[in-house]
Amino acid sequence: MKTLILIGAMALTSLVANANSSSLNSVKSYLGLNKVILPPDGASKIQVALLFDTSNSMDGLIDQAKSRLWDIVNTLTTLKYQGKAPVIEIALYEYGNDGLPVVKNYIRQVAPLTTDLDLISEKLFALKTNGGSEYCGAVIQTSVKELKWDDGINTMKLVYIAGNEGFDQGGVHYKEAISLALKNNVYVNTIFCGNKQEGISLLWQDGATKGQGKYFNIDSDKKVEYIQTPYDTQINACNEKLNKTYIGYGKQGQSKKQSQIKEDANASSISQANATERVVTKSKAVYKNSSWDLVDNVKDNESNLDKIQTEDLPAEYKGKSKEEIKKIVIEKSKERETIQKEIGDLAIKRQKYITEKSKQSSKQDDLGSAIKTSIISFANTKGYKVEE
Repeated sequence: MKTLILIGAMALTSLVANANSSSLNSVKSYLGLNKVILPPDGASKIQVALLFDTSNSMDGLIDQAKSRLWDIVNTLTTLKYQGKAPVIEIALYEYGNDGLPVVKNYIRQVAPLTTDLDLISEKLFALKTNGGSEYCGAVIQTSVKELKWDDGINTMKLVYIAGNEGFDQGGVHYKEAISLALKNNVYVNTIFCGNKQEGISLLWQDGATKGQGKYFNIDSDKKVEYIQTPYDTQINACNEKLNKTYIGYGKQGQSKKQSQIKEDANASSISQANATERVVTKSKAVYKNSSWDLVDNVKDNESNLDKIQTEDLPAEYKGKSKEEIKKIVIEKSKERETIQKEIGDLAIKRQKYITEKSKQSSKQDDLGSAIKTSIISFANTKGYKVEE
């Protein structure tokens, strides 16, 4: 029997050594080794779950999140793995809100891990604070279990939990939840809204230490301060032209186009600088809308245009031939690239201006700076490089 096992093992070793990638995957599948799929060289993903306390005292935290969303996204877009931009997915949870079911530990998944940045903005601006029973361990555990975390070896998986009550409240102990997170290579960062020492005594620092993340404390009631630049007006002026290059199709086409305009308005309601950060995001590859925009959809694959049904097209395109539509899509695509390049060139000048001005002002500790600092620090340990 031992001889047969040895012969089988030798044959399998030879097969694996000489197999092409297709047959190798078959062998790995047979052996149960496909749980972790090795991505192509340079393929990478960054997944960030934001867990926000929405109890009564957290209005300032939510305001800071609204003010810093696009700045955080733009920081993520500066990261490259082996020279390539990663896929970026963001999820959003709220916890500690008495309006949520007690049977779910006052926790709600607001948005799953998604590349749809307009959706994250929409859901963030819709958050309301109410009451408060804040169970940090439970929301960490829920996010780890519910979200579709990627198994790629180059993937960065980060949780950011922000709040201001004891970290050990509720029926799920934070140590148990964090242990589960680490088993899935998800690292936990904590942001205490209040005094640093108070956060330490309430175990927020211990949560970060055990989660192999970073501990921050912020003044969540402080308004975010912006550095206005000479380039903000020019960048924002490009936005209207950019929006005109989007062709909504399918069931979501029109509603998503309206959502795009609504999130522009939401960003502008915070400040001109925040609106500018959003427009900069829209000039980058991370802002992709293939599910409802015909230009992005066809850019993914030209043959996609042949699959679009007449009834899925906006009214102004329904009487046109496939060739006519293809020509329009190509023109819109070129127009968009031109506008995005203009925004990108202005954004570089803007960032240089901000960097210089930042040297002259005191360091600002808010939600955005906390998340940005830790993302860059962790990215360096994973082999990512920051490319402005």
